[in-house]
Amino acid sequence: MSRIGFNRNKAKIRELFGIRARLVLLALIVVGPLMVERIRSLDETRSRQISAAEKEFSSIARHSANAQSEVVASVEAVLKSSAYIYTSAAQVNRSCAIMRASLRGDMPWIRSLTVAGKDGTARCSTWSEAVEQGLNFSDRSYFQEALATGEFVVSDYLFSRMTHQPTVMAAYLAPGITSDDDAVILAAVNLDWMSKIIDNLGGRPGITAVLVDRTGMVLAAPAAQASRIGKPMADPSLLPRIAAQMANSPQKSGSLSFTADDGTPRPVSFAALAGTGAQLIVSIDEAQISATADHEIRTAYLQLGLVCLFVLLGALVVAERLIMKPIEMLEVTAQCFGRGDWSSRVPRDQLPAEFAPLARALYGMAAKLRGRERELRASNEQLTVLASIDMLSGLANRRGFQDRLDLEWLKGQQSGHGLALLMIDVDHFKLFNDTYGHPEGDACLTQLGEALAALASEVTGFAGRYGGEEFCLLLPDGDMGRAIQVGEMVRTAIWNLSVPHVTSAFQQVTVSIGVASATPTECDSPVDLIEAADAALYAAKRRGRNTVVQHGFVRAIDTSTVSLAV
Repeated sequence: MSRIGFNRNKAKIRELFGIRARLVLLALIVVGPLMVERIRSLDETRSRQISAAEKEFSSIARHSANAQSEVVASVEAVLKSSAYIYTSAAQVNRSCAIMRASLRGDMPWIRSLTVAGKDGTARCSTWSEAVEQGLNFSDRSYFQEALATGEFVVSDYLFSRMTHQPTVMAAYLAPGITSDDDAVILAAVNLDWMSKIIDNLGGRPGITAVLVDRTGMVLAAPAAQASRIGKPMADPSLLPRIAAQMANSPQKSGSLSFTADDGTPRPVSFAALAGTGAQLIVSIDEAQISATADHEIRTAYLQLGLVCLFVLLGALVVAERLIMKPIEMLEVTAQCFGRGDWSSRVPRDQLPAEFAPLARALYGMAAKLRGRERELRASNEQLTVLASIDMLSGLANRRGFQDRLDLEWLKGQQSGHGLALLMIDVDHFKLFNDTYGHPEGDACLTQLGEALAALASEVTGFAGRYGGEEFCLLLPDGDMGRAIQVGEMVRTAIWNLSVPHVTSAFQQVTVSIGVASATPTECDSPVDLIEAADAALYAAKRRGRNTVVQHGFVRAIDTSTVSLAV
């Protein structure tokens, strides 16, 4: 090759590798390792995303199954309490009225409550058409199972004869005095509400979540997958595999892998609902999740090149201003929510538009948490009230009475006013039960409770059932004279009920009353007042019953004299 030709080739090479090419080469040398590291990091991130998605939805499935189980448990509690109310009430109409009144408005997952006789015919219902149309449930398997076993039973997917809508029925036996008096309490469960509980599993690509019964029929699904409800699940072969795994494990939840009909591997998480044959099944399509991750990787390559070539240094400042600062402000807001300051907000002009959806989601979550907190407080208050009421007499039970006594004692200490207590015991009540039977004994206690409630309202007192056949009446701001007067009113009111009692010397139900009063001080306690009234009650028993006795003195009903109690 001549020298001239060599020089020409050298000039072409220099032109090819000029300053621009060298800068590009330098950029490639700088960016190359970063891109390789980025590729490796994104590939690891992709694997972690799939693994995290499996763990996340397995956890969500368990929590959602627990929430569904709580719904089933609440339905069971309502059925059992309704059965108790139904069997306790003296008349069917009265028991139906009580049952309808006891159906709480904060349980939207219960469509209706129905009482069906042993022959399956609806006797009463919160859905009046059930009785009017004479609906019969005797051919329903869940009705037959509840009648045969006496246990709480939940049906599979079916169409309600009452509402003509898809539903799940729950049943519980309400035993009568005889087997012919047996009845079955039925509850129609709102599948729409059960779907709302698992809504947090829907709307994500590659995720399928369904609640199925033991036959594989879909009972509930997120809103985005609502079309699946009432249809068999897409992969019914899963049920035998899940059943086999649960049979070999004490756990009611777990996970497994299977190959779908299209040949793609899918991990599955499942959780059984306690007390039912239903299961919550969540499957993950790795192909869709991977496709999303791969798209994110390709997008990240472009972003990486732009960042490295044009805004490598500026990105640090921009990231600090547009990412870290908004996150810190949202973090502070979340901490305020944690302290109960639900009104905290990030100033709109300080929040980039990209974070506006996240902020709205955070505010929405805070609003829901606040609502749930209010609902929980209301539920706790209702449970507190129910825990303080004696269902037989309608009065406060011993716990409710003790709480009121402690409160009035504290008020008496602060005001210096007196406090009187009447301990009331039904005379010869064991003989009454032996003679007339326990149902009549319960009816008698119910009558006494109603009379005491009316009298307590009249004298501005507080009545309660202390235990068994023993009642109590608390008189705030009451002295001994007033207490004796009220005691005579109570004794007379019970006497005027004229409840027959052939084994009593008085031939009717009577009560003995012990009266005590005190001015609350820090040196004494409510227990002292109870013991004093109890001692007076025993003195009344020794004096022949149907008597009002004050602590330390006795007032006989047939004399006007006053004498020391023995």
